[in-house]
Amino acid sequence: MRFFGLRTCDTCRRALAALQAAGMEPAVIDVRSDGVARADLVRFLDRFGEDLINRRSTTWRRLGADERATDPIDLLAAHPTLMKRPVIEHRGVLYLGWGNAVQTSLLG
Repeated sequence: MRFFGLRTCDTCRRALAALQAAGMEPAVIDVRSDGVARADLVRFLDRFGEDLINRRSTTWRRLGADERATDPIDLLAAHPTLMKRPVIEHRGVLYLGWGNAVQTSLLG
């Protein structure tokens, strides 16, 4: 299991704590400090489409119109905190966020 998130994100901390309490030990990738491989960004965007980009974030609001129009992969590579979090990869399946459906799928 790989867990892409931010150490400072409350949702990511709750998700990680729940996964660990269930006996899982995900490899944690902090998108800000560790970065995200371009190949992973491509897979995430292919799976989640535009839902991968957090348009309610402070980072998004600070971007100019020209930068917002940039290719989504280049935009996420330059500003990894724009990615909605967490992205969890488990047994070849990708999950976005920590909603009820994701929790049920991963925790039962």
